[in-house]
Amino acid sequence: MNHPKELKYAKTHEYTRREGRLARIGITDFAQNELGDVVYVELPQAGRVVHAGEAVAVIESVKTASDVYTPVSGKIQAVNQALEQHPEQVNADPYGAGWFFTVEMSDPSELDRLLDAATYQATASAH
Repeated sequence: MNHPKELKYAKTHEYTRREGRLARIGITDFAQNELGDVVYVELPQAGRVVHAGEAVAVIESVKTASDVYTPVSGKIQAVNQALEQHPEQVNADPYGAGWFFTVEMSDPSELDRLLDAATYQATASAH
């Protein structure tokens, strides 16, 4: 499994890529692999204020539907509208074109509570 070292990870299998005060959120390579072929993504509304740990999106695959949680609090700045037409991008490129949304973080220190790549890898492997 691919878990880039520069990202932070939630135990619920979301990743966070810090871009200044913005956090780009998506699901991990492990999560997309477990879900199987993604067929639909329901994205949150831009401008919505969210809190760390809150379910803000839904992903559906041929196997199941799952909530996607935000690892950080703040205001959703952008959503990846391309996923509405091409949800398979989540499988093809989870850390690139398959991102879900960006959050302008209200408390960047929340990133400190997330897992680093090695810890996430060990946690994911245990499942």
